[in-house]
Amino acid sequence: MGLHAKIWHNIARPACDVFINHRTVDTRRTVVRLLYNYLIQQRCKPFLDAETMKPGDRLLDTIDKAIRECKVGVAVFSPRYCESYFCLHELSLLVESKKQILPIFYDVKPSQLRVENSAILSCSQKDLKRFNLAIEEAKSIVGLPFDSSKDDWSELVREASNAVMSKLHEEMSA
Repeated sequence: MGLHAKIWHNIARPACDVFINHRTVDTRRTVVRLLYNYLIQQRCKPFLDAETMKPGDRLLDTIDKAIRECKVGVAVFSPRYCESYFCLHELSLLVESKKQILPIFYDVKPSQLRVENSAILSCSQKDLKRFNLAIEEAKSIVGLPFDSSKDDWSELVREASNAVMSKLHEEMSA
């Protein structure tokens, strides 16, 4: 591929195929890093904040752009997920942008996911409503349950990756 073709290929292709939404303190050193690396091996372009963002990037601008450009979102719900403004903002944007979402319920059941006003003190009523709608939408999507004390990590990563690849194929075929 010549230089001009490479440049055009990089311009024409979105920054990421898959946006990984997660609560850093719960999941970065476990499922999220494994999934990110596995998706790269599958020739995907996943967005993971710690891996994709560079010093000087504007946090919300970069994340919002990646969500708008992605084809699929992976939402890794964990026990402290709903305490994070950023997690809920990203999920809301994925839902509002009508992206296909693959939920992973990591040490949490869908029925346990609740947005509580006290958890996000600086949150406006408008954001609170957006966040609750996004959580309810995500809870209605069939996801992958995972119990870190007894389930197999490699099986989760394989299942999640296969589901993502299937959703990407559907998007490209549409």
